[in-house]
Amino acid sequence: MIKLHDKTFKPYLGEEQILAAVKKMAAEIAKDYKDKTPIFVGVLNGAFMFVSDFLKVYQHPCEVSFVRLSSYHGLTSTGIVETLLDVPENIDGRSVVILEDVIDTGRTLKQLVHLFSQTNVKEFKIASLFYKSEAYSGEYAIDYVGLEIPNDFIVGYGLDYKELGRNLREVYQLNQSNMINLVLFGKPGAGKGTQAGFLKEKYNLKHISTGDVFRYNMKNGTELGKLAKSYIDQGDLVPDEVTIDMLKDEVEKNPDAAGFIFDGFPRTAAQAEALDNFLESKDMQINATIALEADDDILVARLLERGKESGRSDDQDEDKIRNRFDEYNLKTAPLKSFYEKQGKFHTVNGIGEIDEITTRLGKVIDSL
Repeated sequence: MIKLHDKTFKPYLGEEQILAAVKKMAAEIAKDYKDKTPIFVGVLNGAFMFVSDFLKVYQHPCEVSFVRLSSYHGLTSTGIVETLLDVPENIDGRSVVILEDVIDTGRTLKQLVHLFSQTNVKEFKIASLFYKSEAYSGEYAIDYVGLEIPNDFIVGYGLDYKELGRNLREVYQLNQSNMINLVLFGKPGAGKGTQAGFLKEKYNLKHISTGDVFRYNMKNGTELGKLAKSYIDQGDLVPDEVTIDMLKDEVEKNPDAAGFIFDGFPRTAAQAEALDNFLESKDMQINATIALEADDDILVARLLERGKESGRSDDQDEDKIRNRFDEYNLKTAPLKSFYEKQGKFHTVNGIGEIDEITTRLGKVIDSL
């Protein structure tokens, strides 16, 4: 095990295994280009080791250059790809092979394709030492692959975590043995959203709000968003499978998270079982469900006060508020029973100063 900054990483790929993959790729590319002089374009910073070892075993005429792109900050992809070093000059009519260290979401690859499609190259192909097929959108063909790996965060052999680890000869995988996955319950006004914000920062958790996920997918017209909208437009409930698929996408987009906070799902015992099945398929589980509890009269007063500022009609009518409480109690009761049988149901007093409540929640989490 090694520690880089605040994270620990465990051995994953040895040097011999990596070099064997590099040699295999060089042989495959040589077969296609041995009678030509291709330009190999390495993608900095991550591919510098890969390019160096690749060129040592590629025993045919070639040229080499580099581009530099970036979409990562720490463990997570920002989703915004910057071009920091542009494509090489004098590539008109030439064959270009892009040498990538790793392809996961495909955002950087999309930018590379965009860059080279604006040039007059004869052709360009993509070679990636590591390929995370689970995370890749499949938008563009990848012509040469060294090793197909799971969608886990890795460092070493040119890859970094906050700029550390690039000089490691082997590849290490983020140690997720301490992963914590939570389901957070709470009546309207209990401060669930506020507390989720603090917990995700303190424990490096990803907060997955079902409502936010639905809005994102429908606003951006994803396939799942269109499917969900088709049910909603007909006045039908969105099937659990569609919701689970949306959550699955969110989990797989965040392999770096130390765990997840599920908010707004599950709402029924059937959904809880479906969530368990999905997480089990990823070698994960729900570690705890935590219900923020508070006296109804205090919450009513809190929501009525909130309604004055927000203008939300459902926060301005006491009868409507109490009906929402009744609906919450009705839906949560079977979930409470479901998780109590697993020994995973916890309650926390949700009344007091915000930091006091955060401390109470932290004690439950720290005890897991």
